[in-house]
Amino acid sequence: MKLFCFGIGYSALHLIADLMLEDGWALAGTCRTEDKCVRAREAGIDAVAFERGNPIKNFAATLQGVTHLLLSVPPDDVGDPVLDMHAADLAMLAPQLRWAGYLSTTGVYGDRGGGWVDESGALMPASARGWRRVTAEAGWFTLHQESGLPLHIFRLAGIYGPGRSPLDQLRAGTAHRIDKPGQYFSRIHVEDLARVLMASMRKPNPGRVYNVCDDEPAHPADVVAHAAELLGMEPPPLVPFATAQLSEMARSFYAENKRVQNHRIKEELGVVLRYPTYREGLAALASAAD
Repeated sequence: MKLFCFGIGYSALHLIADLMLEDGWALAGTCRTEDKCVRAREAGIDAVAFERGNPIKNFAATLQGVTHLLLSVPPDDVGDPVLDMHAADLAMLAPQLRWAGYLSTTGVYGDRGGGWVDESGALMPASARGWRRVTAEAGWFTLHQESGLPLHIFRLAGIYGPGRSPLDQLRAGTAHRIDKPGQYFSRIHVEDLARVLMASMRKPNPGRVYNVCDDEPAHPADVVAHAAELLGMEPPPLVPFATAQLSEMARSFYAENKRVQNHRIKEELGVVLRYPTYREGLAALASAAD
């Protein structure tokens, strides 16, 4: 079997690491620059450069033998770079694929006033970034319907893990706690994300959409406070949302308040989360760093 990842980034690398523990997998994918491709090759991944304006040369030869396809390149202001540059190539590739997964975001659901939302929820994002994802999902579904690409959509909550967690922000002195009562965010440990993807690869159901998040949406200020407790540090002071110095992107996250349900990954894929809440996930990360 052979996995090809459009976008060898943080999430893809954790899936690749898990597949490296199994026999019979060849691993390949794309990086934005040749320097990153060289590092990927040194790690045992057959990497080629790709970005908008720089399509994969000799596409058929490069993806020969690919059975599984991970799509983790985000849309830009123009559209989805992979679709825009290689949709016809992927349509030709579709018959040989057993599975394809597109990594989207729970941001497509927009603001639910703190209420719960599952995969049947209407798509009504509150940002241009979210609408780009809705458009990209629609484009991938069209390719699935027209070519038989065995597509699965994964709507990811906020990803955390080694090197990317409130623990790291606290150590770096960049963590903050925003006082916005009733605010909920959902999240997923990157190792559990890899487990969901592998479960789907073992049990394909093309056309299906999955929310990927843990069991407990929580206020981000509570998560930071718990991380500080694990490190034996004083948590940052609470800052009122109205006066907080936030980037435009960070402020846009607070405009969407929802709790995301994850029943489908459990009931249909049989996933048992290693880190069902942020408490287990942060504890494992803190322990690993000791």
